[in-house]
Amino acid sequence: MKATQVFGVMLLVLAVGCGPVEEPSNPPEESGRTAVQALEDGNGLAFNGLAFNGLAFNGLAFNGLAFNGLSSASFSTWFQQHPAESNLFMKYLVHCAVPAGQTRTYSAGTATYVWSGGLGLAPGWSHGSPATLEEQQVVSACLGALVNKYGRTVQISVLGTTAQGRPIPATASELGSFTIREGCFFGNLFNGEGLFVGNDQGVLPPAQSSLRACALSGGNACPPLVHVGSCHGRCRFDLTGTYFAQCTFNGVTYHSLTTRLRPEEIYTCGDGICQPSESCGTGNRPDSCNRDCGSCG
Repeated sequence: MKATQVFGVMLLVLAVGCGPVEEPSNPPEESGRTAVQALEDGNGLAFNGLAFNGLAFNGLAFNGLAFNGLSSASFSTWFQQHPAESNLFMKYLVHCAVPAGQTRTYSAGTATYVWSGGLGLAPGWSHGSPATLEEQQVVSACLGALVNKYGRTVQISVLGTTAQGRPIPATASELGSFTIREGCFFGNLFNGEGLFVGNDQGVLPPAQSSLRACALSGGNACPPLVHVGSCHGRCRFDLTGTYFAQCTFNGVTYHSLTTRLRPEEIYTCGDGICQPSESCGTGNRPDSCNRDCGSCG
């Protein structure tokens, strides 16, 4: 394999973690293009751990691996270092890049791994061609959009286009249910430019939290995702005003994806329920929510 080769629709996307992530007992029918995404934290294998560091940054860059080279020695070496985590990451990546109805398969010894396509954002790259700049950017945006720092599944609405400019289908029902405009995701992991996130309607007030901390919390809640402030200062809308089509950072313009949430995915300290994004303490903020999670100790 040459060194130059390059490795909405309702879908279920599994992100990376050191063990199984929670899946819905009854997955939703594939009729829209919402995504269920999860990422475990607290185990060294979160977004700033094994998956991106192992695949993208530590010797097996995206532009060194084609989908028709999954049986290459370099891929096998990377995959076999941590098979469980690598398997989950590949499910995540294939869902972003490969069209729905297609699969990618990798065999190692007696084990065979099958990963299903979903959004089909990079049809050329997913069939073994070198990734175009648009494909690099939109796959990177997808990887960023479908990650959070908590080990739970969350339904989100992903809006934007494929690398070829084809809109990800969205129904009126979906837009009517996912009414919280969350954020914009963009960047390029293929060439090391990084991955960026901005907030759409602003960060959450002090008493509120969400499993979707990467865009809504501000700061750098999900490294290596870099929070760049409001999407509105860096991005331009599509012609319909539904989603951010492009975002510019450090003089580079990127193909971006936009996310939306359901209102029930926003939690308030004081509602009597200790959510995964809240912790014990003596105050009334998510990181010290006495009324919901009690006092510590």
